[in-house]
Amino acid sequence: MNMTTRQIATTGILSAIAILLGVTHLGFIPFLGTSITIMHLPVILGAVLEGPWVGVIIGAIFGVFSLIQAYLAPTGPGDLLFRDPLVAVLPRLFIGVTAWAAYRAARPLNEVFALGLAGAVGTLTNTALVLGMLVVRQYIPPAVGWGIAITNAPLELIAAVIITVAVIAAWKRLEYGRKGADL
Repeated sequence: MNMTTRQIATTGILSAIAILLGVTHLGFIPFLGTSITIMHLPVILGAVLEGPWVGVIIGAIFGVFSLIQAYLAPTGPGDLLFRDPLVAVLPRLFIGVTAWAAYRAARPLNEVFALGLAGAVGTLTNTALVLGMLVVRQYIPPAVGWGIAITNAPLELIAAVIITVAVIAAWKRLEYGRKGADL
């Protein structure tokens, strides 16, 4: 994997945002004994802007901070389950890959739709794989996983769609000037 200077710079900027969200705990919003996260957003943004490998790198940073959070400053009893790297880190590696694939597949149809879809798919990937791993590892029963998905996923999904469209549209407008990316 050879990364361009632009990919490295974008990875650095979005990784710094992910680190800031993790260190300040702004990326984890306490909700019903666990956390709603917005830390998946830099992963989605990086993947859409610069490709799946950038998303994997930023996803790894997200996962490591989730693991650290579970040990050093859990916000509730549900966060203790994230002391397992198979729960905290592994699922987060796929967020950028699926967001990028959804964006690339839908982009020929409509740019705004593709960006929103990438935000939604990346968020659902995070939710499904994390909760799925919690069930597979027998930390929670399937019914609890579904309950968490029904309460947390809609809020994370709405935020991801809005923020992905807004940030990428602004980024592309800055990149191309008034000629490009009229969303």
